[in-house]
Amino acid sequence: MEIFRPGINLNFVGRRYIALGISAAAILITILLLAWRGGPNYGVDFAGGIVIQVKLEKRHSPSELRQALEPIQLGDSIIQEFGEKEHSEYLIRVSKPDVKLTGLEEKVRNTLSSQLSEGVELRRVEMVGPQVGEDLRTKALYAIFYAVLMMAVYISGRFEHKWLMSIIMAACLIGASSLASIIGVGVTWLIVIALGVTMALCWFMNLRYALGAIVSIIHDVIIVIGAFALTDREISLTIVAAFLTIVGYSLNDTIVVFDRIRENLGKLRKRRLHEIMNISINETLSRTILTGTTTLIVLIIMIFLGGPVIRDFVFALLVGIVTGTYSSIYVASPILLLWETEPSKGTAGKKVSKAKE
Repeated sequence: MEIFRPGINLNFVGRRYIALGISAAAILITILLLAWRGGPNYGVDFAGGIVIQVKLEKRHSPSELRQALEPIQLGDSIIQEFGEKEHSEYLIRVSKPDVKLTGLEEKVRNTLSSQLSEGVELRRVEMVGPQVGEDLRTKALYAIFYAVLMMAVYISGRFEHKWLMSIIMAACLIGASSLASIIGVGVTWLIVIALGVTMALCWFMNLRYALGAIVSIIHDVIIVIGAFALTDREISLTIVAAFLTIVGYSLNDTIVVFDRIRENLGKLRKRRLHEIMNISINETLSRTILTGTTTLIVLIIMIFLGGPVIRDFVFALLVGIVTGTYSSIYVASPILLLWETEPSKGTAGKKVSKAKE
């Protein structure tokens, strides 16, 4: 099915510097937001503590609820509205390490009922210890890191037939990561360093397709984290599942474009690389738009009708699908231009064309 006429030639590659500016601005805003907020807003799964979901008869401000909880020493709890505003539901997150779960449900119900003079319904009470939360956060970061790394291995073997080289690179990074974790390097910095080393190795080992895919995936995950920071949403285990889904979707979209570029490198040997890339992106444009649009329709329906429990998960996918489609065209593909040879026709990337051999 084609939604664009055959032979359409939109100049995507020519606008790559504008796209680069937009991406750089979005990443910078994300970094500033995270610095201002003191890091991501981790849910109880990662931060540890107790989460209490309550439903009230009337709507109240978070400050009113904190004041109502003062008699049981929970006035410093983090309180957020949950779901639709007219439903008057709230999440109360208690981070005090000395708060006991035993009897807490009854205390909260009785205190809020007496202080607010209305009925109170407790929907759920969950507790995660700080050590468990830290362990879950570490494993979640490793899951994302290893997913990106394995994607790089697959891309290198799939498009450049360098399975052995990419597997050796992956093994070295996994070994270095394990060694650094034993030494005691923080997991966040460990993964940042490992990803930086991965991209450097892709550059020096001439794994151009893998480098484009890795940069694209990291770009998408950072933008989704920025969207969560901007909207003050919590990052939980469910959201990590959304991140891994986004990684898979973004890679799938990137592979379609890469596959057409590789195919056209053999057909259009007299064209320059940026022309071949532009033709390839235009040829896959209908497929890209159709896939993204049908997915977005489902997600938009889910975000309105799916209920508050899965709303953050769907929001992450919604942002991720948009950024994944964008990055396949404006982030992953232009990376290949770093290897374009100058300047005459017929040099449609002598280095890049080796990928077809």
